[in-house]
Amino acid sequence: MYYAYKYRLKPSDAHREELDRHRDICRQLYNHTLYRLNEYQDEHGELPSMTTLRSELPDLKKWWDDLSDVYSKVLQTVVERLFDNLKGLSKLKENGYGVGQLKWKPPREFRSFTYSQSGFKLDKKGGQTVLSLSKLADIPIQLHRAIPDDAKLKQVTVKKEPTGEWFATFGVQIDREPPEPPENPERCVGIDVGILKYAHDTDGTAVGSLDLSDERERLEREQRKLSRKQHGSNNYEKQRRRVAECHADLRRKRRDFLHKLSNYYAGEYDLVAVEDLNVKGMMESPSNSRNTASAAWRTFLSLLEYKCKREGTHFVAVDPRGTTKECAACGVSTEKPLWVREHSCPACGFEADRDANAAWNILSRGLEDVGVGHSESTPVETALPVDTSVSAKRVVEAGSPTLKERTASAVSE
Repeated sequence: MYYAYKYRLKPSDAHREELDRHRDICRQLYNHTLYRLNEYQDEHGELPSMTTLRSELPDLKKWWDDLSDVYSKVLQTVVERLFDNLKGLSKLKENGYGVGQLKWKPPREFRSFTYSQSGFKLDKKGGQTVLSLSKLADIPIQLHRAIPDDAKLKQVTVKKEPTGEWFATFGVQIDREPPEPPENPERCVGIDVGILKYAHDTDGTAVGSLDLSDERERLEREQRKLSRKQHGSNNYEKQRRRVAECHADLRRKRRDFLHKLSNYYAGEYDLVAVEDLNVKGMMESPSNSRNTASAAWRTFLSLLEYKCKREGTHFVAVDPRGTTKECAACGVSTEKPLWVREHSCPACGFEADRDANAAWNILSRGLEDVGVGHSESTPVETALPVDTSVSAKRVVEAGSPTLKERTASAVSE
């Protein structure tokens, strides 16, 4: 399997200057390659191949001296990056989106460059671990977790964040295959995600949403300060970094919570059923879009999916339509507004928490979609056991010690 391992770099001032210089040379090459692509299309009436533009690099070095200061593989990945962006635009166009043309990259939008296959290695120098980059420098790196001994380093991407921090992301290939999901999963769970409670599962656990109100207030305060600075001044640049740090703080706390929660479900169960939510469509709704964006449901589902694959757990994304309205006991649909938090079936009299009822419906659909064997306690006809409680057995607040104890260390991206 292919994994990404991200680490913080600790460059000196001289290293930062050299990293920025290499990054800017790559940016200029990207813009030049885009110019040559448009020029070739005007002359020949068709787009050139990636090999055609990549073969021009040796001739460019004859009059563009700065290119010789950058490792050759890095220059090649810049050309590949341009064609990857073209493929991305083509896919959007095929899906019905209106797309324009690729534009030249200003310095603030070109933040990374990649060493592919060769030109980099991890080494020990002066009692510390360094990332040796060909034609650049030996940069100290903070290896907060070890890379597996049987892993092959395929590439490394060096990126400058808006905060000014530098990170290295390794593309790692591990030959061993993940375990196969069990044919007869015994520990099965359905998860309903929401705003008031982030996750409510069929085991009776309700996980509270992450409280980021203090971080949002600090971000808004720093943004107001930024709006009063003169654009382009030194004070403006300092305040811009403060705003970027607030954004990074929000993002890191949210992803830490999502990594721990997804890691718990992937490791504890044999089958995990969730809703296949159309988050983009929900974001376009005029109501509650801010809380929807802050919940980051799509990110949670993506993390949960790859962790389930890694752990050998069935991951099933079911159609979310009607999971809240249907009764988990008899299947009769009942209309209920959002403010009604309890499910009460007029047909069979079953009463339960609204989210718990939805979670059982999600699990039932997940078992039916997979079509695998299952334990006697959760039949496909109704995944709801007779003695199910009407509300959550455990309410775990996000960020609490209880949640931390129940979640293993997450594998970050």
